Amino acid sequence: MQAPSVGGVQAPRGNGQTIRLPRGASLSDFADKIGANPASLVQIMLHLGEMVTATQSVTDETLQLLGAELNFDVQVVSPEDEDRELLESFSIEFGEDEGDEADLEVRPPVVTVMGHVDHGKTKLLDAIRDTNIVAREAGGITQHIGAYQVKTEVDGQERKITFIDTPGHEAFTAMRARGADTTDLVILVVAADDGVKPQTTEAIDHATAAGVPIVVAVNKVDKEGADPQKVRAQLTEYGLVAEEYGGDTQFVDVSAKQGTGLDSLLEAIVLTADAELDLRANPNMSAQGIAIEANLDRGRGPVATVLVQRGTLRIGDSIVCGEAYGRVRAMLDDTGNNVDEATPSRPVQVLGLTAVPRAGDNFIAVDDDRVARQIAQQRAARLRNAELLKTRGRRTLEDIFKDLEKGAVEELRLIIKGDVSGSVEALEDALVKIDVGDEVDLRVIRRGAGAITQDDVNLAIASDAIIIGFNVRPETKARELADREGVDIRFYSVIYQAIEEVEAALKGMLKPEFEEVQLGTAEIREVFKVPKIGNVAGSLVRSGKIVRNSKARLLREGVVVSDNLTVSSLRRFKDDATEVREGFECGIGIGYSDIRVGDVIETFEMQEKPRV
Repeated sequence: MQAPSVGGVQAPRGNGQTIRLPRGASLSDFADKIGANPASLVQIMLHLGEMVTATQSVTDETLQLLGAELNFDVQVVSPEDEDRELLESFSIEFGEDEGDEADLEVRPPVVTVMGHVDHGKTKLLDAIRDTNIVAREAGGITQHIGAYQVKTEVDGQERKITFIDTPGHEAFTAMRARGADTTDLVILVVAADDGVKPQTTEAIDHATAAGVPIVVAVNKVDKEGADPQKVRAQLTEYGLVAEEYGGDTQFVDVSAKQGTGLDSLLEAIVLTADAELDLRANPNMSAQGIAIEANLDRGRGPVATVLVQRGTLRIGDSIVCGEAYGRVRAMLDDTGNNVDEATPSRPVQVLGLTAVPRAGDNFIAVDDDRVARQIAQQRAARLRNAELLKTRGRRTLEDIFKDLEKGAVEELRLIIKGDVSGSVEALEDALVKIDVGDEVDLRVIRRGAGAITQDDVNLAIASDAIIIGFNVRPETKARELADREGVDIRFYSVIYQAIEEVEAALKGMLKPEFEEVQLGTAEIREVFKVPKIGNVAGSLVRSGKIVRNSKARLLREGVVVSDNLTVSSLRRFKDDATEVREGFECGIGIGYSDIRVGDVIETFEMQEKPRV
């Protein structure tokens, strides 16, 4: 390699060599790959019009721009590819069944329940499982993902079905999307008395994108005004044509409240899965799967609800789930009973992890704790880089100059803590989408599951952040510290309230906008010369009112003669007046001598414009 001068800076130059860098890499990472001094790369970026530090995570475009400048072909490795390469370095293949065709066994279908809010998704699951989840949800709205397995009988054989319940509120789009990605089949719940709604179509989009079959459960058929045929007709517009209309989608009329049609629904699920899907997995391999939900339990520590997708998970296995790892200390099924092993498509709660994984994280069983720890640590480092890149963004010299010209941009910093990681993720996703313009930014500097700790409060003190607690409360010492230091902690149990209050806070940080409001106009009828004061306009108030000390302008034949004047004196005959209303005569002094009969004095005030 040569050492050319780029803008007067010496740096190694390539000959089109390929360099692989992880997403969110820094200039130091780049320098290590080509044997350069990181400081020289910082200077080159300055010459290219972008100011970054050597250790700051930069965008894919910045890495490729620098590579083109130094004649290197930069390939940015996606997080998925990086994770795959990481596992391959430990001789682990994720997502592939091992063994011959004979090793594959039939597994139960994994079913996701989707639909519009309040169309009865959770009540339908309640009826199937004879439990009551709704009573535990704030406002009757499902805000967590749960996974449950039920048994049914089809053609004289006992069959199992795994259900994943997803929330219905629009803020949980990401959670529903993840549900569709992990599922084999979707139950689309549509209320017979309400029909197709926005979140119904959204659920169809998620299921279609995931390429999974749909069974439609037409719920609330027992209610007055229910019209199941109307629902069938509406859904034909979205490509879901009922079998009785010549299509291939099964529609089942059910009533979660009365408990009718449930056996037919379970049968439709099994028949659809058998007809359209080849649901088999190898149970005789290391367990692999996905974390459906996770939370921090005060007595049991981190608890993750995982869905085994292939292999068999057993007590004592070393596992890594996202950036959490540990040894499986205990497993519980959805009824709270202990289980020794979990086969494909079985959801279980796992105890023994070192941290709370994120909902949607992949998990895999590995040979020993050392391997699990190494994988988790490398994943955590990658995640930190990605978060730095996401929160910091790209800053150019032009951006800095603009900020200096218009003043610093206001920023609302948040720390989000929730009872389960899925709720935290969904709440963050909803909050960062709030848009109140370019003047105010929102940045989530930390998120996690579990109680609000002293460390959270200390971070809030250092960064001037607000803490949001979603179904959690602070520890005693954390509360005392927050009270002593004046840290603002907001508690919520329903996501609507959190979104509304944060949006209001963002709007409150905006600089006030003012608009001109006209107070009144007065026509000059006569001009008086008053010693020591100057010319005073004898006027008739034509509209509104003339108020002393208000702003004014002088108009002559509709043209502004002088602006930025003030009503310095206002008199009715010989008496001073505070204001004079329409139809009355008065003497007005505006501190301007060139006034003529026929001129119009217009008065106004600047009022703060409410934010909408």
